[in-house]
Amino acid sequence: MTSRLFWALPPVALLTLFFLYPLALVVQQSLQPDTGGTSVQPYADVFASEAFREALWTTVWLAVGATVGCLVLGFVLALIIAFVPFPGARAVSKFIDVFLSFPSFLITLALLFIYGSVGMANGLWTDVTGAAEGPFQFLATPWGVLLAEITYFTPFVIRPLLAAFSQLDTAQLEAASSLGTRAPRIIRQIILPEALPALAAGGSLVLVLCLNEFGIVLFTGAKGVTTLPMLVYSKAILESDYPGACVVAVVNVLISVGLYGLYRVVSRRAGA
Repeated sequence: MTSRLFWALPPVALLTLFFLYPLALVVQQSLQPDTGGTSVQPYADVFASEAFREALWTTVWLAVGATVGCLVLGFVLALIIAFVPFPGARAVSKFIDVFLSFPSFLITLALLFIYGSVGMANGLWTDVTGAAEGPFQFLATPWGVLLAEITYFTPFVIRPLLAAFSQLDTAQLEAASSLGTRAPRIIRQIILPEALPALAAGGSLVLVLCLNEFGIVLFTGAKGVTTLPMLVYSKAILESDYPGACVVAVVNVLISVGLYGLYRVVSRRAGA
């Protein structure tokens, strides 16, 4: 027991120094208004503001929409990579591992080069039609942010699905196929039940990451799209409202931790 406590001290000390202590400072700052003293007035002011409610709603619907899109697209792509033989399937699988290391703003920049107001698609359109501007202007809207998040976070769903599919007993698939079972039924009754834990893990990860995504929203330059991380940035940097920024940050942390706790409870009860 003493040995275990000894080896547990270094990671606990690092966790306290680099995470718990800064988090405690953020909570402390959120309770200290500019007028001085300790008060919950910053929370009351932030919760009463229309900007906070809009940012909260925007954050939630973007995160949920991106998660649903990533689950559907990731499941389809994982099925194709794992069960549809085609040249380069192994290379695609390896590329997904590399893709996971890319920063989010890099994917956004790639989309801007293709669909931006001066991107390749609009440039080709203006060259062919002679129009003043191209028709692809959606990247500066919430739908552009949603597309960028789905593009970037889909591999976070594909990777655990491929790991789950690699452990699937192919004899079941061969037996079902030899009995004349159609592919949709095989997917629904054999593959999908095995993939549910991986889908839950990947979807939960994507949901939490989307709730805290900052780079994609910033680099798309979407007007009128303010999420909770963007609100923290604007309050701290643009408005110098540090107590308000800390309040929004605390809310963001509580939402993320709450979702993680809910996932752990559900997965434990489901036996995953």
